[in-house]
Amino acid sequence: MTSPGFSVSWPGRGEPEVPGEQGPAPRLVEVVRDADGRASGAVLDGDGARIAEASAALEEVGLGPTGAAQLVYLDPPFNRGGRFDGYHDNMPRLTWLSYIEARLVVARDLLADTGTVWVHLDDAEAHRVRCVLDEVFGTDAFIADLTVESNPKGRQLDRFFAGSHDRLMVYARDPGRVRLAGGVASAVDPADFPHVGEDGINFRLLPLRNTNKRFNPRTTPTMTYPLYGDPGSGAVSVDPAPGLSEILPVFGDLTPAVWRWSRARATERVDELVCRTVRGRSGPRVDVYQRDRHEAGRIKKLKSIWLAQEVGSTDTARAELRNAGVDGFRTPKPEALMRRIVELATGPDDLVVDLFAGSGTTAVAAHALGRRWVVVERNPETIREVLVPRLRATGA
Repeated sequence: MTSPGFSVSWPGRGEPEVPGEQGPAPRLVEVVRDADGRASGAVLDGDGARIAEASAALEEVGLGPTGAAQLVYLDPPFNRGGRFDGYHDNMPRLTWLSYIEARLVVARDLLADTGTVWVHLDDAEAHRVRCVLDEVFGTDAFIADLTVESNPKGRQLDRFFAGSHDRLMVYARDPGRVRLAGGVASAVDPADFPHVGEDGINFRLLPLRNTNKRFNPRTTPTMTYPLYGDPGSGAVSVDPAPGLSEILPVFGDLTPAVWRWSRARATERVDELVCRTVRGRSGPRVDVYQRDRHEAGRIKKLKSIWLAQEVGSTDTARAELRNAGVDGFRTPKPEALMRRIVELATGPDDLVVDLFAGSGTTAVAAHALGRRWVVVERNPETIREVLVPRLRATGA
């Protein structure tokens, strides 16, 4: 384990699984090739924890995953009771934790040093799995614990509260080398950029003044300095000039504030600045703004709560399955959700591995985004009746 000074334990931890108890060793049942004939994806039938036993077959088609995956995604049984799609979802808690730990160790070994693991659960066991993740990957490897709205209406049969969200826990293989996008282009809303510049590019105006009162001339004295401007023309200068008035950063109540940019940065990017007269509760004042442009390739940092209107829901995912001509899988994940994860965690031609493939949404998303992928599913009926037909119907 990789987290000195931190460990968790439970009765029975470390006892090996009975060979074959969770399914046979994976075998290659489907290979998807690109236009050049190169293998771009593979479906394995068997237990994901034993994926190393399929390494020779994967390497033969050019998809050997050990130490090469940029993303490993796990969507295991949530252990809420019942049985579905060939999985027991009512294991004794201690047995279930050992089951998950074994697969997290496999996920760690599959990852490249720059990669991340994403574990999809709900609140039933997520807090315990966080502890296991801290030990397997190290406490410093923690990146995020995201909330994903999976059922906007809420599960009305739940006992006290109508559950409406899942959890996505994200950890790095090596926190010093991890590669993860700061945001995605699809999160940028063009309507947030209502102005049009002379070059035809839309922009918005952001206050150059830091609006957080924790940052002020006492706490960050180097970020307060005068700028000079003409609110009539909008012109801004770092240096005094005829016709320009001094502008100091102030809050709405006229108490001293600071700028977001240093003086050196303001000098370099002064063409992006404009000043305007603001009529606030304390009377008129002149403030400075940044023209923030909506240029091609712009991304937006995502919030830690992902709403169904952004990433779809369980109902969305079921409709996607029906549109692909397949049905009968109770807990699919929506394509928009998996596209977001794949887009954040990988680049073109990177390798994505899913140890609980289910209905194949990860493979569909990875294929659409030009990633290589390997998915493992232990239920042969799911592979035969849902996963492979869906891949063929969607062109993967």
